[in-house]
Amino acid sequence: MKVVLFCGGFGMRLRDYSDQIPKPLVEVGSRPILWHLMKYYAHYGHKDFILCLGHGAQAIKSYFLKYDECTSNDFVYSKGGKQLDLLSRDIDDWRITFVDTGLKSTIGERLRQVRPHLQGEEMFLANYADGLSDLDLGAYVQLFQKRGNMACFLSVPAPHTFHIVHSDGDGHVTKLEHVARSPVRINGGFFALRSEIFDYMNAGEELVIEPFARLIERRELIAVPYDGFWQNMDTFKDKIQLDDMVTQGHAPWLVWKAG
Repeated sequence: MKVVLFCGGFGMRLRDYSDQIPKPLVEVGSRPILWHLMKYYAHYGHKDFILCLGHGAQAIKSYFLKYDECTSNDFVYSKGGKQLDLLSRDIDDWRITFVDTGLKSTIGERLRQVRPHLQGEEMFLANYADGLSDLDLGAYVQLFQKRGNMACFLSVPAPHTFHIVHSDGDGHVTKLEHVARSPVRINGGFFALRSEIFDYMNAGEELVIEPFARLIERRELIAVPYDGFWQNMDTFKDKIQLDDMVTQGHAPWLVWKAG
C-alpha cells in the first residue's frame, strides 16, 4: 500500500525549538521523526511514500536529496575511501513522491491534492507524521480489510498530564481524574483509508471534521482501540521523552530492530 504522510504543518507548539527546521525533521535520537516513521512503515513492506509538503518543503526535499546511507548503516571502508561497501541499506528500495500541497492547507486539502498519485489504489495508509507506535501494522491492515469499512484510525488513551474536573450543579468539585487514567480516548492517527474516501470530501474541508462526519452517519468509520505504545511529538517535552527512550535503549517503535 502507498503511505501518505502529512508533512506540511507549521508545528506551532515546537516553534521555539524547530523554528529553523520543519517539525518532521526534528530529530529523535540521531534521525528525524519522519525517518523513524517511514522506517516503521517500510518494515511492514509499505515502501511507496507520498509526502504532502508545505512549511519547510525545501528542507525536507534537501534532506533526502543529500541522504547518505553510510550515516545509518555499517559499511566497509577500503582503498583510501575510494570504495565503500554497505553492509545494509535503509532507503534504497523506497519510492518517495514529493508534492507541495501549500503552506496553509488543511489535512483534507493536502490529501485531495495528492489524489492523482493514488490512482488505481484500492486502499492506502496515511499519518500525521509526528507520532510513533509499536502497533502491529500487518494485523491492523488485515483487520481493516476484513471489516470492509471506508476508513479507520487508532483510538489511544489521552496522553496528557491534565486532570478532568467533575463537579456538581453548585460548582463543588466531586472528583479530579487524571486524563491518562480516564476512559477518554483520542484520535491517534495511523489512518487506513479506501479510495472512495474522496467521494466524501469537498474542497477546503478538514479530513476529520466534515468528511469523517459523513462517514459516521453511514457507519463507515471505525476506531481501533490500541493500548500499546503510542507517543506523538507535539511539544519539546515530548521530544525529550522520545530522545530519552532511545538513549535508554527502550524505544518500542523501533520494530525493525526487534527482529
